[in-house]
Amino acid sequence: MTYVMSDLHGCYDKYRQMLEKIGFGDGDRLYILGDVIDRGAGGIDILLDKMKRKNVVPLIGNHESLALRSLKHIRDGVPEDALIKTKAYRLWMLSDGEPTAAAFRALPKETQTALIDYIEGFSVYKMITVSGQRFHLSHTLPDYCPGQDIHNVSFLEFIWGEPDYEIEYTPDVFFITGHTPTHLIDPAYKGKIWRGNNHIAIDCGAAFGGRLGCICLDTTEEFYI
Repeated sequence: MTYVMSDLHGCYDKYRQMLEKIGFGDGDRLYILGDVIDRGAGGIDILLDKMKRKNVVPLIGNHESLALRSLKHIRDGVPEDALIKTKAYRLWMLSDGEPTAAAFRALPKETQTALIDYIEGFSVYKMITVSGQRFHLSHTLPDYCPGQDIHNVSFLEFIWGEPDYEIEYTPDVFFITGHTPTHLIDPAYKGKIWRGNNHIAIDCGAAFGGRLGCICLDTTEEFYI
């Protein structure tokens, strides 16, 4: 089976509970659409777990992108008082990066390097076919104009963009994204996966006291923790 989840934001316990709930095994594949770090305390633990699983496919989110430069500085021994003078580190801290930074500092240097290399290998988007249906997976999407090739946009649009959920981007492709909590699309979908116009939005606000959502692409069944 093929599963997708997103925006774990350090919720390690919910992540492990979800793997148990879906019965995730070696014959399955899981795509995680970014933002596994920051806010909650377990982001580094999630990354370390994902690294061990060849059938977990990581995509990059804005939080991983924002953290990457500062993680390299921490690995290289740049002191805190120097880090705080950099714009990248200040922006990361304003985005609730402190739990991730603290956990990263506690790791051996070789593990820090392995994690940095792992994050640098994250895909920006994936186009996959499951049971004859095409799916486009990314952390988020650019705003869309009819006829636009969404792949002819900058990398930043796939991690910071705001999709227009009222527009069907492509009639034969379902676009699965995180980034925007579903209650901001429609308040009636607080804590639930939102679907419409060939969009499937799966950030159910796990880090804000909401639920972690996961969807199986083979059956379209939804799972929640």
